[in-house]
Amino acid sequence: MLDIRFSSALMAMLILAVAEEDGTPTLSSAQLAERMDTNASLVRKLLVPLAQAELVVCTKGRAGGARLARPATEITLAEVYRCSTGDKPLWNCRSGNEQDCRVAANVQSYFAELTAEAEQAVLGALGDRTLADGVRDLRRAEREPSRG
Repeated sequence: MLDIRFSSALMAMLILAVAEEDGTPTLSSAQLAERMDTNASLVRKLLVPLAQAELVVCTKGRAGGARLARPATEITLAEVYRCSTGDKPLWNCRSGNEQDCRVAANVQSYFAELTAEAEQAVLGALGDRTLADGVRDLRRAEREPSRG
């Protein structure tokens, strides 16, 4: 099963970045949910780790909502990735019969090394990009004709 926590958290963060540029920096979970085509409960769950990582500021109440805690130019995609995925590894290793198979006996450590290397590559690619870069890329995609 594919994990959509990062893509969902990134989408919420990009929506907040665009909202800030448009002069409405605070959006309710219902507003975010509508734009993300999901429910407000899921959005609130996505916002918890983002708020704990101080990437967003959330206020409760009728006039409350979420907004970016820092300018979009100062928030990297790696930060969004780390707090949205938590301690969950990029991949999980399937276990086997370690007593009867040399591969199964050693696959856990091999897979852990492989996963760590891939995770570092992902963080390296995301660490060079900010939310502002993402907004700029999305705006460029809006202007270009659709390929299809």
